[in-house]
Amino acid sequence: MVRETVPQIFLIARPAVDIEAMRGYLETVGGGEWLERRTTSDLTSDGELLVEFAGRTCYRSWEPGLNPNVTRVRTDPREYFRNILKSAHGSVLEHSNYTFALRQVSRVATHEIVRHRAGAAYSQESLRYVRLVDVGFRVPPVLEPLREQVLELVERLEEFQLSAADSLHLDDDGVPFHIKKEATSALRRLAPIGLSTDIVMTMNLRTLRHVVEMRTAPGAEEELRLIFGRIGEIMKQEASGVFQDFERRPNGAWVPEFSKV
Repeated sequence: MVRETVPQIFLIARPAVDIEAMRGYLETVGGGEWLERRTTSDLTSDGELLVEFAGRTCYRSWEPGLNPNVTRVRTDPREYFRNILKSAHGSVLEHSNYTFALRQVSRVATHEIVRHRAGAAYSQESLRYVRLVDVGFRVPPVLEPLREQVLELVERLEEFQLSAADSLHLDDDGVPFHIKKEATSALRRLAPIGLSTDIVMTMNLRTLRHVVEMRTAPGAEEELRLIFGRIGEIMKQEASGVFQDFERRPNGAWVPEFSKV
């Protein structure tokens, strides 16, 4: 039987700040007290600390008086981030990157995800090198009435992959790797585009805000809505200040107050 799959989302990397190095810099510009306040705040994720550090560097707004033009500074990190979002000072969000491992998502989904190029990086399982010994597949909800026919068709495609590899003697002793690679690359052309795959995806906070909004909208592809709906949940916890203006609607869409920051 076909191995039915469910997309899984893993946050595997987040920013890590070298506090002592940051403190060393701030001692030269007079921002040490800001860092002490900031590291004792409830909002202390390294990703957001890095964003605020970058933003305050632009205006030297660590403390009043360091920049003669600045007589008042926001001390509440949440208020600071809200001002960043409201004023669309989105470039500072690009300093913080988050990496996700997406497991058992379809190649339909990954073909759409990799269209987001600005502020993103991808490494996907390559079917030029990875031979299909089984075909994982998720039946989209709209095809549930045709479930048996869908699974039967995918199973036939899976059986072909196995029988073709056997007919081509790919597992015989002494078959060079380049021969296996060439055959594997050709056989992927006869696999369903909806087969499950894995991809590692890195996006900065600015890009994540945009993609979560775009790909959870009602008109977005169903699987993309599922994937980025989960990522929206994760980022609401990981970077609550930067995602503070996002609201999840009853239809599953993540909608920000400030769009295209």
